[in-house]
Amino acid sequence: MKHLPTGHPTVKLGKTGILLINLGTPDGTDAKSVRRYLAEFLSDKRVVNYPRWVWMPVLHGVILRVRPAKTGRAYAKIWNKDKDESPLRTYTRAQAKGLEARIGGETVLVDWAMRYGTPSIEERITFLQGEGCDRIVIVPLYPQFSATTTGTVNDQVFRVLQKMNWQPAIRTAPAFHDHPLYISALKQSLEKLVAQQNPERVILSFHGIPERYFKAGDPYHCHCQKTARLVREAMGWDADFAPLGFQSKFGPEKWLGPSTEDLVIKAGEEGLKNIAVIAPAFVSDCIETLEELAIELKETFLEHGGTDLTAVPCLNDSPEMFDLLEDIAQREAAGWLPERPVSLAAE
Repeated sequence: MKHLPTGHPTVKLGKTGILLINLGTPDGTDAKSVRRYLAEFLSDKRVVNYPRWVWMPVLHGVILRVRPAKTGRAYAKIWNKDKDESPLRTYTRAQAKGLEARIGGETVLVDWAMRYGTPSIEERITFLQGEGCDRIVIVPLYPQFSATTTGTVNDQVFRVLQKMNWQPAIRTAPAFHDHPLYISALKQSLEKLVAQQNPERVILSFHGIPERYFKAGDPYHCHCQKTARLVREAMGWDADFAPLGFQSKFGPEKWLGPSTEDLVIKAGEEGLKNIAVIAPAFVSDCIETLEELAIELKETFLEHGGTDLTAVPCLNDSPEMFDLLEDIAQREAAGWLPERPVSLAAE
């Protein structure tokens, strides 16, 4: 702890912070809460990069008048009623606590934030700095990099730093789409699925982005393809048994394809009765997995002749997720964390 001349506050120093950051969530399922969240999310130039003079009147004049009620009803289907919050918040908090149990201590603090909504990135960086963290590792919880996800997290982190006269040192973790522990964790989830369900097909569903983002240099599509290839290799599957699809299309323009919905319809029309969908772009179950896939997509499959569609749970608060987070934190905070004692067994 550093003592400045009389009249100045005491400044805490010497700690390292690990800040996990996920996309975000409304604070409630009511239209007002959802509107507030969507306004922040859909105003981000990284997410929707149309000219402002075109997009903002559409957003505020049409979308934010119509969509909040519908989205709120979707959230209500999957809301964690015990904690009165979305599952995304529940699992992100649990991931931070699990990592804290692994590496936290007097000089290492683990925290979490949301890019949109609460707790905000600014709030948690300010908190960590106030607790003495003059070094902070930012871990965006997106396996595959996209300017619309990891890119906007990093943007916001550095916007926060622009306001600070005394900035902590910052490291930003890269994508982990091909991390061996990530692929191994997905493999273990799929092995459980096969043992329990023995599906006739497993669709690897990733969140979509407009195709023009990819053409402009966004690596997301390439990262998704590599994740899919590594998962197939780990499971001994081919692309016919485990095709790649993209979900959550929004707006009129062309998005990456094929769409997950089209793949599900195709499976039903081909006479398949028992299929599964896994979403490797998400490490926490959320509205896109629990409502869009597990509810809406299942209904689509049944309407086209299918009998059972299983949505594979995300890694959430599993030991495999904690293993992955610990490895990422140890790697990205190298030289900043206390040395771990060598066990007698290792000696």
